Amino acid sequence: MEGRRPHPATAVPTTPASDAFPPKRGKKRGNYNCGRCGLPKKGHQCHISAAATPADSTSSATAASVPSPPLQQYPNLRRALSFDDIDVLDPPESDDDEEENAPEWDQVIDSCRLPESCMWEVLRRLPPPALLSAAKVCKGWRDTTRRLWRAAAELRLRVPAKAQVGFVGSVLQKCPGLVRLYLRMESDVDATMLACIAFSCPNLESLEISTSSSSVNWINGDELGRFVADKRCLTTLKMEGCSNLGGFFLYSSSLSTLWLSDLHSVSKMVFNCPNLKEISLDFSRQENDNTDLTTMVDGLGRSCPRLQNIHIASLRLSHAVVLALTDANLRGLRMLSLVLGSEITDASVASIASSYSNLELLDLSGSSISDSGIGMICNVFPETLSRLLLALCPNITSSGIQFAAAQLPLLELMDCGMTICDPNCQSSTSEESNDRELQKTPNSKLHLIYQKLIIKHSRLKRLSLWGCSGLDALYLNCPKLNDLNLNSCSNLHPERLLLQCPNLDSVHAFGCQDMLVQTIQNLLSSETAAMENHFARKRLADGSKRIQAPHFFSQQATDYGKKGRRVFKHWCTLIVD
Repeated sequence: MEGRRPHPATAVPTTPASDAFPPKRGKKRGNYNCGRCGLPKKGHQCHISAAATPADSTSSATAASVPSPPLQQYPNLRRALSFDDIDVLDPPESDDDEEENAPEWDQVIDSCRLPESCMWEVLRRLPPPALLSAAKVCKGWRDTTRRLWRAAAELRLRVPAKAQVGFVGSVLQKCPGLVRLYLRMESDVDATMLACIAFSCPNLESLEISTSSSSVNWINGDELGRFVADKRCLTTLKMEGCSNLGGFFLYSSSLSTLWLSDLHSVSKMVFNCPNLKEISLDFSRQENDNTDLTTMVDGLGRSCPRLQNIHIASLRLSHAVVLALTDANLRGLRMLSLVLGSEITDASVASIASSYSNLELLDLSGSSISDSGIGMICNVFPETLSRLLLALCPNITSSGIQFAAAQLPLLELMDCGMTICDPNCQSSTSEESNDRELQKTPNSKLHLIYQKLIIKHSRLKRLSLWGCSGLDALYLNCPKLNDLNLNSCSNLHPERLLLQCPNLDSVHAFGCQDMLVQTIQNLLSSETAAMENHFARKRLADGSKRIQAPHFFSQQATDYGKKGRRVFKHWCTLIVD
């Protein structure tokens, strides 16, 4: 016990220790080194006389009398237990829990003299499983991890296939101030999981549950409705695998975002969410789905007047559903996505254009609109529309795509995948079936083969032409284009491809001809070489090497404003896998 006490000749500061250092828990260990010479105490006889101790005592007392600088307050203690990069310099929120969980930064938590501030910065970057393991190291680490769990505002957790509800509950009980929860479920989900979340997270604002291919979501509509009604603070709910809902009634005055996917044969859908701004309903692709979308959309317009973004993906979308949506008169609607509705025609486009003239995003992928519908879109939304998605629309030709690019100056994203298709590529393997389908193909559709597409746009950033097997020639002049998708453009001729897009970051060319891939590589390499700034070369003092001269030695650098050359090299990635 004597070896753990301070050296008897070591001076003690005149000021109390509680004023100089914050108090710490547990028993304080003594120093294992000599206080005069610094050598280990075990078997040590100090050769320095005790006369030197008064000076040491005076200096120690003088140093202790100097007022210590104020402790630096830790910024933003409500950190997220996730892999997302969050700015450490964000201003802290005014929350009482943060003040209770704030660590004392000068406190030493282990024998290695490691301050708790450093340990906090290290441990808060660990994922939840590693953080649970770190709590088993020592008492100091356990206290720090406990503060981290209490201060966590966001949690991303993967639930293994064999995990039970108790595993999720034990983790959630450590985070009483949790606000955002993301669960990746590899096991089944049922009402017990919802009850565990509701009990452990009283202040939950955002819940996202994603399921894997091996997991099943057994939550029904009544259980989901009770959960939403009980969580008064819930603003965002995203859930996958909702095939067993049957029917539901959702009432919430705080819910603003709702995403439900894999819906199937829903008998009734009632939404009473006055503050709902975004809704996404993704139905299964099964043909026996008997959901009444017309009644659902009609009630959605009456009970959710503040809707701004609507996404519905279903094979049962029709012109009647569009008419019910236009009768809802949602004045704040900005984004409309009606996907896989083969019965949506140009008349539906006319109804949308007459009721909602301020759309910024329009997605009619999988519909039966033609170039006439594109003309109506261009006449109504030239000053607002920035994203247009028309994939899987077989009645659209290259003329309609060119017209949309020319008449929509604010367009930044355009998806025209599987629009310009070769009818010969859609048949089965045998030649007899090919001949049979060619005989059935009317002469009016033969013009879909070997089409030419010319697009010149100053603001377009992303262009998708995947599956356009009927495209023969492509000419692009888009200075801001950074993503181009040419997957499965099997008939695109290498000699009829011209890309004038200096800011391209990635080009997708999976399923294209080898000669086309080589041509794209040559075009990208030539543009990269053209943008490289060729500065003058100078020889080193010993004459052994040539190096690139700095800007102030190069004549081209002084004439940069006159010649307009680029200094930095731009790289583009070609993706063929």
